[in-house]
Amino acid sequence: MFILDHNGQQPLHSKIYDQLKNKILSGELSPKTKLLSIKNLAGELSVSRNTVEYAYQQLCAEGYIYSKPRSGYYVSFIDPEFLSAAFHPINTYSPKAFADEKVYAFDFHPACLSPGSFPINLWRKLYTECLKASPKQLAFYSNQQGDFALRCQIQRYLARSRGVSCEPDQIIVCSGLQDSLSILAPILRENHSNFAMEDPGHFISKTVFRNHSFSLMPIPVNSDGLDLEFLQNTNSTVVYVTPSHQFPLGCVMPVVNRLKLINWAETVGGVIIEDDYDSELRYFGKPIPALQGLHPQGNIVYIGTFSKVLSPALRISYMILPYQLLSLYRRLFANYSTNVSLLDQRTLTMFMEQGYWERHLRKMRTLYKKKHDAIIQSIQHHFGDQANIIGQGAGLHIVLELVGNSLNETELINRAQEKNVKLFSLSSTYLHKSSNNSQIMLGFGGMSNHEIDRGIELLYQAWYS
Repeated sequence: MFILDHNGQQPLHSKIYDQLKNKILSGELSPKTKLLSIKNLAGELSVSRNTVEYAYQQLCAEGYIYSKPRSGYYVSFIDPEFLSAAFHPINTYSPKAFADEKVYAFDFHPACLSPGSFPINLWRKLYTECLKASPKQLAFYSNQQGDFALRCQIQRYLARSRGVSCEPDQIIVCSGLQDSLSILAPILRENHSNFAMEDPGHFISKTVFRNHSFSLMPIPVNSDGLDLEFLQNTNSTVVYVTPSHQFPLGCVMPVVNRLKLINWAETVGGVIIEDDYDSELRYFGKPIPALQGLHPQGNIVYIGTFSKVLSPALRISYMILPYQLLSLYRRLFANYSTNVSLLDQRTLTMFMEQGYWERHLRKMRTLYKKKHDAIIQSIQHHFGDQANIIGQGAGLHIVLELVGNSLNETELINRAQEKNVKLFSLSSTYLHKSSNNSQIMLGFGGMSNHEIDRGIELLYQAWYS
């Protein structure tokens, strides 16, 4: 017996299909059972013949039923051994897992950008112009390494602003850091297995290379960045570094150490991965030139992104491969396409060609410097000599080191949440040991100056009152 509910948005033919399929899988309709004719079932359910015919055709295409010429439709034989599993699918839905995450009034996440900073009206205009200029592009895939015009713009920008020396054919357009590293990992696995990382260091790179079965070696970080002496005493042949603004402690690797690191890579036949994730956001003096520019012919992979200044939602980043690795990339990824929308690439190309990128950079540098200064002043005002600031002067976050406080990181974060303040765990940036319990990472990019001050005030109350 069929009970057809005519309410709801699900099409009627889909409801008929579901009922018949469930009756077959449950055994209620046994093999070789003849189904009602299309005409009779349509009359019984008060629906059109086309509706029933569509459901029968779908069931027939999937093998649940079969037709006999001039006879009708019959139930197919399905081995009973497999019916129970097919009829009782695992319920993977978890209300808790899919529930909206709590929204906090004050969120000090280290990678949030300022709301409203994205040039939405201009981007919409350029996006529309791209569609009108070349509508045929919607019928084609993008180049494997990304649109050539965008790669040319990236090459010119990096040569001018970061001292990077490369050709457009070395650039690969990617959809964020994890995409870049996921492409890079199998390339490196061809000749390397031991991987050195700053400790603390970027949590995304740690996760990606662990997932690709690399043996990870934590290298301590000091005031000059990566501890080179420690690195030289390991058997690692690949190292991931953030030399221009170490994540998360904010130190800068001096040129002497950069040259020593390049020499290490040459000596061991190794590879340096330079993540220049927020080089544009330096608030005092000029941006630190890239390590790659010191030895363009070396095995240095340079990674950059548009997420920290333009928008993380666009998912546009880039990676520059040395020619030694480029041939491996082209062999391993010959049949791949870029993950970045061609329209977004073309829009970004126009954004850069017409000078909007440089203007946006200047505007964002001014905006985030004000936020940077606001959080420094607020910490000094509310904490006084009960906190030290680490890594100021660049980027979208600082590290706060508490003085005279015995609470561990979990307790600090939980007490902050009780005040409606969200913090990002600094310990997640360490490989094999917990971070200093007295240190907390504070991002300021996504908050107004007033919110920054109020959030810092609440943190002091949570930890010292």
